[in-house]
Amino acid sequence: MAVSNYSLKVNRQLLDPSFESYRLSLEPIPTYNVELDAAVAEVKLKDSQYTLDHVRAFGMYNYLHLDPWYEDSVFFVDCKGRVLNLTVTLDTALGKPIEVFHMPSDPTTCEDRLCASLSFISATWASLSDGAGRLYLLRTSMRRENRSLKWEPLFSEEMGEPFTILHSISHVQAGVHSMEVLLLRIQKDLSSDSDAKGSGYSVSLEWITVSNTAEQGEWGQEKKYKVRKRKVLRGKSVPHYAALEPQGKGLMVASEKPFVFTHVDGALLEQPAAQAMEMESSTDPIYFWQQTIEDITVSVRMPEGITKDDVLFKLSMENVSVGVQGFAPLLEGQLHAPVDPEASAWIIKDEKSLEVTLQKRSEGPMWPELLTGGDGRGEFLMSEEQTALLHERLTYLTTEDMNANPDKDKPPCNAQELEDCDGFPEDSSNLTRFDGESLKPTHVVNLGSHQYLFTVDLNPSEMPSFCLRHDVDALLWQPRPDQPSNMWEHIATFNALGYVQASKRDKKFATCPPNFSYAALGECLRRVFIYRQPSPVDTVLFNRMQGRQVGQVAKQQVASLESNNIVLGFRATNERLFVLTSNNLFVLKINN
Repeated sequence: MAVSNYSLKVNRQLLDPSFESYRLSLEPIPTYNVELDAAVAEVKLKDSQYTLDHVRAFGMYNYLHLDPWYEDSVFFVDCKGRVLNLTVTLDTALGKPIEVFHMPSDPTTCEDRLCASLSFISATWASLSDGAGRLYLLRTSMRRENRSLKWEPLFSEEMGEPFTILHSISHVQAGVHSMEVLLLRIQKDLSSDSDAKGSGYSVSLEWITVSNTAEQGEWGQEKKYKVRKRKVLRGKSVPHYAALEPQGKGLMVASEKPFVFTHVDGALLEQPAAQAMEMESSTDPIYFWQQTIEDITVSVRMPEGITKDDVLFKLSMENVSVGVQGFAPLLEGQLHAPVDPEASAWIIKDEKSLEVTLQKRSEGPMWPELLTGGDGRGEFLMSEEQTALLHERLTYLTTEDMNANPDKDKPPCNAQELEDCDGFPEDSSNLTRFDGESLKPTHVVNLGSHQYLFTVDLNPSEMPSFCLRHDVDALLWQPRPDQPSNMWEHIATFNALGYVQASKRDKKFATCPPNFSYAALGECLRRVFIYRQPSPVDTVLFNRMQGRQVGQVAKQQVASLESNNIVLGFRATNERLFVLTSNNLFVLKINN
């Protein structure tokens, strides 16, 4: 199955180019405090967990878990090994959290213990990790109707090294109930050159399938759940996003470094040479391209000794595909502008590269990119004439003084006026979809410099959504695995949030509710920022600069929590925002 390069399609109707700014509102946010009987089971990083991946995976872990099936119901694990639930019906009459499960083992005896993690599989099932390597699958019954009913463990097994749970789903096929659970580990790299390259650690994602038997148990006994399949992926960075598709048909991973399946049920998978090369490093461009006003020249790197019979080349007026038989295409996608296929050609140079000449259908306009949306695998090279022309046009910006003549019509750029939030991350991430049967990537999206902001569960029947920075805005994307041609849909926009969040140096968490009515940012200590969607104003307002009436205003609110403890959890619903510290659970009433 060949991998296809895709780009995220922005819905322009969800953008607001006339958005100005957020207006600070001094209207207080009602805040309610629940004091906990025992502290949250926080696990601090050890000296051996020194890498950035450890910080991302465990140091920034969200200890508070929202039940996507039942709104305003949150869960956490305390230091006594209890899973506690707080369900809010009336803000002014908050009760104490209720115990729903108590872990029988003591995870504190494990030297390499991680934080306990919880994931809701369905409306009646949950998965739990004790942080010491044991996985529980718990039957919870209908949690809304039986809030105080204790959860029943129907599966409990040691799964090896400690892990956290990233995602879990449930499905039934031919009378067999299966649960798919995705685990995350950071493991010491045992390769001989681990000290020479990187941090010495690798990231492991394990996809576990647990199911019961199709036959009925003897004498009416409960069907026993067993591990049926264990699949392992490895990479060199903690994923920003990792989630299983419904029915376990696939897996989506967004990360800075690529992941690849390495083991199935303990057996090592053979890695194709091309895939192994891609795993080593994807920093070197696969192709280079140049252009004139008349044509485009693309040089594609190929395996040495390539012949014309090995080349797969397809070209239409708007699309191009270049590859080698038996491997995924090296260059594939929609061209930036139409070309003339009849006047275009390709040749093999030095038996290790393929040179493609594309004749532009319209002479004159210079292409800003070869493929629409870009694939991040190529590099544009300027000719000497183009470099000289560009230098001549930008000469007025070059000076030894920071601002030699500020009164000129075209003053030079002053780098001192730039802020940290004006920059973009240097690392480039990819969003990859893996097929559940072949374990091969089928779709790849190069996220470029679109900073990953947060993941949120909006609809329990769908995969988790993710939010990316696009220019100054923050765009929310919903995976649609049943729509291969439009697998990631732009569903909401938070105006200027990409710019705003970058200025918050102490930001730890970010989230939004299912109805997109606001976005919330939480700092490490005390402060919470609320950014509401634009809403109509009750009074008549005018923009003094432009002399026009303002119909909508987007409000910003700030809340300061009465606690000096570090924020450990942060979850949002349509009406409330839940903030967890080691000894308190705060409930902020955002919407009525």
